[in-house]
Amino acid sequence: MEQHEKITIAEYQATAAAFKSGTWDHDVSQNRDTLVAAMPRNPGKILDLGCGPGRDLVYFKEQGHRVVGLDATPAFVEMAQQVSGCPVLQQSFLSLELPEQSFDGIFANASLIHVPHAEMVRVLKDLRAALVPQGAIVMSMGRGEGEGFVTRPTGYRYVSGWEYETLAPCVEQAGFKILQHYYRPPGLPRQNQAWLVIVALKGDQSLSNSLS
Repeated sequence: MEQHEKITIAEYQATAAAFKSGTWDHDVSQNRDTLVAAMPRNPGKILDLGCGPGRDLVYFKEQGHRVVGLDATPAFVEMAQQVSGCPVLQQSFLSLELPEQSFDGIFANASLIHVPHAEMVRVLKDLRAALVPQGAIVMSMGRGEGEGFVTRPTGYRYVSGWEYETLAPCVEQAGFKILQHYYRPPGLPRQNQAWLVIVALKGDQSLSNSLS
């Protein structure tokens, strides 16, 4: 595991309970609904990437989906398993070991923000391989151009900022077709919308190869 991952995970581990109480009531229904609408099956099988304490696992399960969580922070893995009853994988984004062509959708809500710019295409390729043909991914990313450690009272988190113009080429290079993008929170001037959301599909690679 990379050193920046260890440092980030340690900060989340130290603040897991506070993180849960501070984020459990956040309204991300727009992102969840967008993923489900883009998936090839509904209900389907969803990977909640960076599931944290399990908020969205609970929601997706209640909607009838089969859900698997993934997080690198041990406290979050335990919390998410207990609150949702779903399987939760303890893995880091830079060392993913996922079954191929297994998920109809991947929900990456404010999680891939911890992937360095130089590693994003590789990580997205790993995620693409885990999706069924025409499987969907929703990525909610903090806006900005820089990357590095953000100082917090209890440690540091490594964070990468993105704009559509910088992230879209990575998504396409990884083999996705972008369906749409939008900014959040809704209803605010663009300069006050801190989050970029990209919705993309995995194409049928075998079909693409046969046509080329």
